[in-house]
Amino acid sequence: MDATALREMQAPIKDRYKTDPGAALITLKAKGTLDEGIACKVETGRALATAGLHPATGGSGMELCSGDMLLEALVACSGVTLRAVSTALGIDVKSGRVEAEGDLDFRGTLGVDKVAPVGFQSIRLKFHLDTDAPQEKIDQLLKLTERYCVVLQTIRNSVAAKAEVVRG
Repeated sequence: MDATALREMQAPIKDRYKTDPGAALITLKAKGTLDEGIACKVETGRALATAGLHPATGGSGMELCSGDMLLEALVACSGVTLRAVSTALGIDVKSGRVEAEGDLDFRGTLGVDKVAPVGFQSIRLKFHLDTDAPQEKIDQLLKLTERYCVVLQTIRNSVAAKAEVVRG
C-alpha cells in the first residue's frame, strides 16, 4: 500500500467522523476467563493467552505477565502506527524493530512498601529503523507516531478508569 491508497481508504472514514462524530465513538472490549491457579485466559481474537503472576511476585514464569502484555500492546500499537504514518508520508522504511522497556518496583504490587508505587515508573519506547529518509523526515515520523499511537497516548495521559464487581 502506498500513501495514495492509504488516503483513499481512510478518506470516507474521516469524512463520516466529521459529519457524524458519534460514529467515531467505539468501545473496544477484551475478554478473559479465570483459570486454574492465579491466572486468567485472555481472548486476543486470534488465540488464547494465559496471564499469571510475574516470577518476581511468585509466579512460575509459565504464564504471561500483565506488565509484559501492556508493553507488547505498546509495541504492537506503535509499530502499526509508525507503519501507517510512514506510508502516509511516503517514507520508505525497509525494515525495523520496536522495543519497549518498563521499570516496576514490585514492592508496591505486593504491598510490601505502602510508599512504593504500583505500576510502571517509567517506560521507554525505541524504534530501530532501516531507512534512507533524511533526519527531518524521521523526526516528523516519530512525532506523528507518538501523537497517534492509542496505547502510548493512553499511558501518557492517564484516563479515568473504574473497576467494579458484577455478580453472575
